[in-house]
Amino acid sequence: MTDTKDSTMTSLTRLMIALSVAILPGFAMGHDYKVGDLHVEHPFARATPKTAMTGAGYLTILNSGTEDDTLVAIEADFPRVMMHDSATVDGIATMTQMDGVTIPAGGTVSFAPGGLHVMFMGLNGDPLEAGESVPATLVFEKAGRLDVVFKVEDPGNIAADHGAHADH
Repeated sequence: MTDTKDSTMTSLTRLMIALSVAILPGFAMGHDYKVGDLHVEHPFARATPKTAMTGAGYLTILNSGTEDDTLVAIEADFPRVMMHDSATVDGIATMTQMDGVTIPAGGTVSFAPGGLHVMFMGLNGDPLEAGESVPATLVFEKAGRLDVVFKVEDPGNIAADHGAHADH
């Protein structure tokens, strides 16, 4: 009887290990997205104060294909969503609206603090709070539409977690 119990336990243990190995990679990749040859990594937004009218979002897009593609729009449930590029020249910070961002074949484009970023405009007293999720759709010229979720993170954790600096 002990052998049967041990055999059942061993089979159950093996099943649990097999399920864990099969399921866990999905959880690890749960915040990454793919469409065509494009792979979108870790979309996130910074939490904002209650008085903020805008919020910023960030992500990384990798193109494993042999052709360039262009991110032409980002759609989300805000009055306006735009792509901007930030630059500081002679101590003066500027933002430029981008009508599209090309992801070169075999290349990577990062939307990160201090550079390219997504602007969620018109928060109107409804701040982005740590732990919230912001559903959005990325629209690519060739690859098409990709639904993603920007996870809202505490700005204090972003610098440590992402190597970012707080200049936006």
